[in-house]
Amino acid sequence: MNFISPLRDGAFSNSLPANLDERIESATEALLRARRSDGHWCFELEADATIPSEYILLRHFLGEPDDLELERKIGNYLRRIQADHGGWPLFHNGGFDISATVKAYFALKMIGDDPDAPHMVRAREGILARGGAAAANVFTRFQLALYGEIGWDQLPNMPVELMLAPKWFPIHLSKMSYWARTVIVPLLVLQVLKPRARNPRGIHVRELFAPPGSPPPPKKPSHAHPAWATFFNGLDVVLKKVEPLWPSFLRGRAIARAVAFTTERLNGEDGLGAIYPAMANSVMMFDALGYPETHPDRAIARRSVENLLVVKEDEAYCQPCVSPVWDTALASHALLETGDPRAEAAALDGAKWLRPRQILDVVGDWAENRPGLRPGGWAFQYGNDHYPDTDDTAVVAMAMDRLRAKYPEGAENDESIARAREWIAGMQSRNGGWGAFDIDNTYHYLNNIPFADHGALLDPPTVDVSARCVGMLAQLGEPKDSPRMQQAVAYLINDQEPDGSWFGRWGVNYIYGTWSALCALNAAGIDPQSETVRKAVNWLVSIQNPDGGWGEDCDSYKLDYRGYEPAESRASQTAWALLGLMAAGEADHPAVARGIAYLAAKQQEDGLWPEEDYTGGGFPRVFYLRYHGYAKYFPLWAMARYRNLKRSNSRQVTWGL
Repeated sequence: MNFISPLRDGAFSNSLPANLDERIESATEALLRARRSDGHWCFELEADATIPSEYILLRHFLGEPDDLELERKIGNYLRRIQADHGGWPLFHNGGFDISATVKAYFALKMIGDDPDAPHMVRAREGILARGGAAAANVFTRFQLALYGEIGWDQLPNMPVELMLAPKWFPIHLSKMSYWARTVIVPLLVLQVLKPRARNPRGIHVRELFAPPGSPPPPKKPSHAHPAWATFFNGLDVVLKKVEPLWPSFLRGRAIARAVAFTTERLNGEDGLGAIYPAMANSVMMFDALGYPETHPDRAIARRSVENLLVVKEDEAYCQPCVSPVWDTALASHALLETGDPRAEAAALDGAKWLRPRQILDVVGDWAENRPGLRPGGWAFQYGNDHYPDTDDTAVVAMAMDRLRAKYPEGAENDESIARAREWIAGMQSRNGGWGAFDIDNTYHYLNNIPFADHGALLDPPTVDVSARCVGMLAQLGEPKDSPRMQQAVAYLINDQEPDGSWFGRWGVNYIYGTWSALCALNAAGIDPQSETVRKAVNWLVSIQNPDGGWGEDCDSYKLDYRGYEPAESRASQTAWALLGLMAAGEADHPAVARGIAYLAAKQQEDGLWPEEDYTGGGFPRVFYLRYHGYAKYFPLWAMARYRNLKRSNSRQVTWGL
C-alpha cells in the first residue's frame, strides 16, 4: 500500500487553528495546578470493583474495628459503578464480569446492603445465570474459600514446597512475572494454613451458588492450549492426592522461605510489590501465621494498604497501586513540548524529584537472568526497589535528556541517564524486545496451569515497552546500525499486525501499540515512506471517527479479535493516534488537523478533557486501568507538538517519544 501525504516535497502548510495557543495555555495551566507541592504529579489510578470490594473483605477477614463511614463511602462508589446489566464490569460500560460481581455483591452484603434490594437482586440473578459463584476465577474462589463459602479442594493446588524448587524446575517463581511472584508467594502459605476469616458479622453468600443439577455456564474462548491444559489439570489431581504426604520438615522450610521472600520485599509503606493484591495477601499471611497486629512486618504491611485509599466527600475506593513516577515523567514530556518557561521549570522540578528515586543499589529479581548488570531503573510507584521497570525508566531518561539539551541544570541528570541507559541495554531479551520487569520471561506453557486462568502469569517482551526502550536508546545516540538496535527494530517490524497496527499490552490497545511503535521507528531512522510505516499510517487514518477523534474499546483484547471495531472517541486515544501520525511525518495530513480540532472542541473550560473510559491495561481480558492523568497530559502533548511541527521548517519529530 502506498499512501502519499498531501503537501509533501517541502510544500508545508503552516496554518494553525485560531485558538490553538489559548487551548495549549489553558491545558498547561491545568496540568501545573495538578502538581504536588514537592514538584511531582500523581493522579488517581482506578481499576474495577474488585479492589475496593477486596478491601472490605480484608478488613472483615482480619476482624478489624468497624469504620462505618468508610464503608458507607465505598458502598456509594460500588453502587454507582454497577452497570445497567446488573453486574460489575471490568471497565467503564463493559460487559458483565462474574468475578467482579461476586466480590462486589459480597462486599455490599458485608456492609449491610439488603440482599432483596433491587440492585442486589439484579446482581445475584446475573451471577446465577452464568453458573453461580463457582464459575468465578481462581482468585475470587480463593476469597470465597477464606470465608468458608467453598472448600479448599475446589481450588487448584499450588504447594508451598514450590519455594524450594530448583531453578531448572519447569514451575519456578523466577519463570513467572513479578506481579505473579509477589501475589502467589503469600497465597502459597495461606493455601497450606487454610485460615478462616473472622467475619464478625457472620455474612455469607451461599445464595450465589447454583443449585445442584444446574446447567453448566457457557464455555468461553480460552487462552489455554488443550494439551498443556490437560497435562496441568492432571498434575493438579496428583498434587491434591499427595498433599497430605509432604514431609512436615520440608513444609516448614518452604513456609519459612516464603516468609523470607515476602519480608525482604515488604518495601516499607509502599508494600509488597507495591500492588494491592500482593500487599493484602501479605497481611493475611502474617495474620494466619499468628503475627500480632503490633509486629513490625505485619503492621507496615497493613499500613501500606491504607495508602492506596482515595477518600472523597461521599465516595471512597481503593487503588490497585499508585503511579507517581509514570505520571511525573509523562507530564514533564507534555510540558516540555509547550515551550512555556514556567512549564519547563516545572519539568526541571519533576526531574529533581525523580532523580533520587532511581534504584541504584538494590539488585532486584530481574538479576536472575542478568547477573552482574548494575541497577539503574525507576519503578512505577513511589518505592518498589526490587521491581523497577523498563517502561518508566526509558520515559524518565528521555525527559531528563530533553532537559539537559536546553538547560544547564539538566546536566545534573547526566549520571542518572547513563545508569538508565546501561540498565536498559542490559535488559534486552534474546528476541530483541524488552519485557516490563524481566528478561526472557517467555515460559508460555505456564499460562496453562489451573492457577493461571487469567492468562497473565508472564512478562514477555511487548511492542509498547520495547518501543520506549528503542526510542530512549536512539535519543541517547545509540548507532542505528548497532546490533542491539538492528535486532530491536527487527523485533518491532516483525510484530506488526497484517492490518498495519501493533498490539498494545499496557495501553488500550492497537492505537497505543501503533503510536508506540511509530515513535520508535522514527527515532531509529526508519524511512517514513517504508512499507511498515505506510501500513501503520493507513490503519490509523482508516479508523478515525467521523468526529475527528479516535477510540478503541477494552474488548479489543478478546481472544477472538478479528480486527478493529469502531468505538467512541476518547481524548487520550486521540492524542496517541495524533502523536503516532506526527512521528510518521504526517503533521500536514488532514486527519491530523481533524484530530486536533476534535481535541480543541472537547476541551473543557478548566483546560482539561473528560474521560471516564479505561484506556490503560493491567492484564488483557482480566484487569484494566483508568489513568486519571492520561486525559490531562496526552492531549496537551499532542496539541503542543502539532503547533511546534507546523511552525517548523521540518516535520521531523526529534525525540524518541
